[in-house]
Amino acid sequence: MRAVVVICLLGLVGCVTPSIPIPPPSPDKMDFTITVQDQNSFASLTYPPDHNYAGGTVYVFNHNTGMGVFQDVNADDSIGPTQPLAAKVGDQVVVTIQADAETVSRCIVLREGAQDPNTYCSF
Repeated sequence: MRAVVVICLLGLVGCVTPSIPIPPPSPDKMDFTITVQDQNSFASLTYPPDHNYAGGTVYVFNHNTGMGVFQDVNADDSIGPTQPLAAKVGDQVVVTIQADAETVSRCIVLREGAQDPNTYCSF
């Protein structure tokens, strides 16, 4: 009888154990391509496949301009290239990924190529 109670209690504990949250996007994996067209600067994000972001949506928001773009994560769980976002080197850009019921974000100070994980936004 005690064994049955112990097994039932262990089963209940397994049901209420919280899930592990998805990790925020890593700045050094964020690859931004910056292009200049008619004196306007645009940035587009690519990010390698990550199964944590499967079926999700990515939001790229330029805190300096108040503008952003969003789109679905690709079928192979990679991101981008995103639609061009009006942004220039030095702008503070927030990359948010929403997958399932979780949302994670990371703010970077924009530069060409991979982003610096040791440079922080200051807003």
